[in-house]
Amino acid sequence: MTRQPPDGLDAVLGDLFDRPGDEGISLALVVLQGGDVVSERYGIQPANAFEAEKVIDATSTLISWSMAKSVVHAATGILVADGLLDLDAPAPVPEWSGTDKADITTLDLLEMRSGLRFIEDYVDDEVSDCIEMLFGDSGPSHAAYTAAKPLIHPPGTVWNYSSGETNVVCRIIGDIVSGGVGGSPDDRRQQMLEFLEERLFGPVGMASAAPKFDDAGDFVGSSYVYATARDFARFGELYRNDGVAAAGTRVLPPGWSDHARHKVADDPESGLGYGRHWWLWPDWPGSLSCNGHEGQYVVVVPDRDLVVVHLGKTPAEVADGLRNRLRRVVELF
Repeated sequence: MTRQPPDGLDAVLGDLFDRPGDEGISLALVVLQGGDVVSERYGIQPANAFEAEKVIDATSTLISWSMAKSVVHAATGILVADGLLDLDAPAPVPEWSGTDKADITTLDLLEMRSGLRFIEDYVDDEVSDCIEMLFGDSGPSHAAYTAAKPLIHPPGTVWNYSSGETNVVCRIIGDIVSGGVGGSPDDRRQQMLEFLEERLFGPVGMASAAPKFDDAGDFVGSSYVYATARDFARFGELYRNDGVAAAGTRVLPPGWSDHARHKVADDPESGLGYGRHWWLWPDWPGSLSCNGHEGQYVVVVPDRDLVVVHLGKTPAEVADGLRNRLRRVVELF
């Protein structure tokens, strides 16, 4: 079902999609209110060194970048509801047993407060642990790379945004769904994929969702889920409805959206708050947001029955401009 858009929305979206190239590119935007499509617009992906210019449409699958972290929160919730994962117990990471890291909990990892040293930098590959983990010679397991980092703060005390911590959680999930530590990469990959498809993507209706895996067979939940804009919107709807999919199936435990919005820290760079693998917009109390590198967003505003998805490529230096444009979209409702 499609609802009538509010007055002024076309002008706001025109400004978003027609902004100068140095302010970023919008490739897809979907607005849902009450689960119904209010607006949907697509752009053109410019040619680059790897592919020709491409027209984006409703069938195009685009990268999540760090929006995938919120998918990891959902997968964690499923295992908590199944009684298979205790967030307050020491994280089941074999390398940490008997070390100064033994008291790190899975909740510490979800809150990015493990105390591990991890440098999240997307530009300077000389210092960035994130670049080394995702693109460098860090070994087959992103989780093992991160787990070996030194502890520099007591667990649960200092917030440090870390893609590495997400991938440790992903290995924990992989161990549970594959029946134990170890196993061949192919087996781990297949069992994790089946878990995500059967317990999350399938019930939510995210038919296009395609997670990516490291060479150890673990989901790279820090960075890689490809999906259409509509399917990312369906994921936002899941959290707007506190874990119940559009078809009425309960996917996540009751209260899991509130679990996500428990505020852990404020991020001075973006002006947003951080919960548990979800971001929080102070503009709208109760809001949740999946945020990804270069301007990927799923903004969930329950008080307005609203989900806004934006996918594209916006440089970090002008990210404030994109966030302000998205604020204008939300404020029309």
